[in-house]
Formats: sequence, structure tokens, C-alpha cells
Amino acid sequence: MYIVTNRVPVAPGYEEMFEERFRNRAGQIDKQAGFVRMQVLKPDAPDTPYVVQTTWKDKQAFEGWVGSEDFKMAHSNPMPKEAFAGEGKIEMFEVLIAADAAS
Repeated sequence: MYIVTNRVPVAPGYEEMFEERFRNRAGQIDKQAGFVRMQVLKPDAPDTPYVVQTTWKDKQAFEGWVGSEDFKMAHSNPMPKEAFAGEGKIEMFEVLIAADAAS
């Protein structure tokens, strides 16, 4: 598994706009080969960025998404620059160990 996180520092007053963009998204990522899940994490404290986390079958699946027309469409209408309280940060991880709750 391959996990990509995008830490997004949303400026005060733009939180609802940011959240709505994900609620109303077109869903292109859901159709991508190797896509497993997406989570949008809302911060519980001020001055903490939102985190958009996607999980992929492998790194190649993620790279396929980034190179796709659907990716371009999903990122074609960005929020205004003032909606962000700084630079975002993308982090990429290969899953080394995973554990799930016992059934």
C-alpha cells in the first residue's frame, strides 16, 4: 500500500469553502485503478492544517492518477490564494506495517 498526505493550511474564514469542495467533488479519483480510499481530516485545533489522505494499491497507481486527465480536471479550478494560510505539504509513504481491529 502507498499513502499520500497533503497538509493544507486553510485560512480562517475559508474552512467551509474548502470542506464543500470535497463534499461536492466530481469523484474522478474514485474511478482510478489502484485507488483504495480518501479521507479528508478536519483539524481539531487552530493553526493545524487539514489533511487530505489518499491510499493506493502501490506507488505506480498514485503516479497513474497524477498523470491522468481526471487529475487535471480535479485540480483545474483552485481556491483563491488568500484561502490558504501558507504553503501546503505533500508527504508520501509506503506502508511498512498495518494492523486492523480484530473482528
